[in-house]
Formats: sequence, C-alpha cells, structure tokens
Amino acid sequence: MRLVWFVANIATPSRFQRFWTKRQAESTVMCKELRTRLLRLGPRAFNGPLLEGVCPEGEQDTESILETTVQALKEGQVVAVPTDTIYGLACLAQNSEAVGKVYDIKGRHSGKPLAICVGEVEDVYKCCKVTVPEALLRDLLPGPVTLVMERSDKLNQDLNPFTSLVGVRIPDHAFIRQLSQMCGEPLALTSANVTSHTSTVAVHEFQELWSRLAVVVDGGPIGDQTPQSRLGSTVVDLSATGKYCIIRPGCALSPTVTLLEERYGLIRWNRNWDGGD
Repeated sequence: MRLVWFVANIATPSRFQRFWTKRQAESTVMCKELRTRLLRLGPRAFNGPLLEGVCPEGEQDTESILETTVQALKEGQVVAVPTDTIYGLACLAQNSEAVGKVYDIKGRHSGKPLAICVGEVEDVYKCCKVTVPEALLRDLLPGPVTLVMERSDKLNQDLNPFTSLVGVRIPDHAFIRQLSQMCGEPLALTSANVTSHTSTVAVHEFQELWSRLAVVVDGGPIGDQTPQSRLGSTVVDLSATGKYCIIRPGCALSPTVTLLEERYGLIRWNRNWDGGD
C-alpha cells in the first residue's frame, strides 16, 4: 500500500521527540528582541494601523527588498511574502530551528506538514524523487499548484519527519521565485495566518503575526479578495505511478484535473486526508 501524504510515520519516535522538545524550548526565548521590517513592493499603500515594534520603510527597489529578506532568512528568521495565491510565511527549509519558529508563530500542530518552495523546475529534482514527465511539471509550474512527491534524502530530516513525501511549489510570482533562487535552497512555505483562521490576501490581515516576523513584504492585495481568491493552491499527490489524488481543491482544480487526465492520462484516486492549512 502506498504511503499517504504526511501521514506515514517513517521517522523514529526518538528523533521526532528530540526535535519537538528542542523546538518547544526555543519558542520561550524567540522574537523577544525582533524588530519587524515592513517593506513595500511597488506603488502600494498600506491599509491598516501599524503595530508597536514594526519599522515601516518607504518604497524600495525590488533588489534591495530581496537582499534584506535573504539576509533575514539566512539568519534563521521567518518572513512574510506574497505569492500568486495568498500571503505566506517562509523560512529556510534546511534550518530546523527556523522551521520550528514557523510552527510556533502559526500555532500549527506538529503533525501537520509544511510545503517547500523553489524557484525553477530544475530545483524540484533536488528536493523530490520525480516520477512524472518533466513536461508535466512544466505544464503546471510555475502556477497555483502544490505537487506532492517522494522527498529527496537531501531534504532536512526535521522538516515533516513523519512522512516520506513533500509538497513542492513554484508560485507564479517573480519575487518569491527570485527569493528562493538567491537563497540557493528551498524555502519552507505555509499560509500567513494563525492555524484555522482565514487565509490572507493583504498584509494587514495578519497583523497579529507581524511582531514575530523579521520582514513583512507588502506586495499589495492579491487577487480580487473574494472567498475564491483565498482558497490557496490546488494540492495534488503524484506519488503513485500513473495516478493522481486531489488533496485540496484550491483555486486551480478544474484546469489541473483536465491537464492530468486529458494530456497525461493519469487516473484519479481518492483517500481521506487531513493536512490542515
């Protein structure tokens, strides 16, 4: 039987317990002296009151914002960035301490996974054991989909240690793609909201998290801010040969299903899954 996404327990209990215990200890001292930098991409106006400890800055060129955000990530911090679907929280996927901070900031259950984000299709092969045609990847990526595949042995063992699978994204958004490329490694990526709260499409919607972030990149409102625009990416499990499973319908369900079935002849299968937001 195939391992189901983010449910199969391949990590030894001792390793996961050590990681979780260490993460809880770190959370007690995290972000006490952190000063958030609010950086605006392009001619965007900020729509909300500022929080104490937030350092708003005038418009900067994209390169400067990228450099500042990369530096924060390299220092093990968590940042908020726009994507092609919703706002996200990101950190370096290979940094176990930073991954732990993401869970703490969101209040996320330790058994729920984080996806990863890379800049180019070629980078997917560094993080995943790809069994589908490269043309399929290029038809879907970059775009509003998350593809679930077997993880590479090179991926951080503390990232989703309870499963052999990982979801990978290449958002159709120039800033986060450049950010990933400049970091030279995958980003761990999840929605910028407290777990179980609504996904966010503008930076003021997750103000309660700002004080725990090193950088908030304001790319302006995403989409039309309707309920449909908050669905997030369509998550597809491609780990079973010749088959696909829709884990989360998301915002691109219909075109994704049409492509997988009509162009690549994949067969849809279903199973129960609880992956959270």
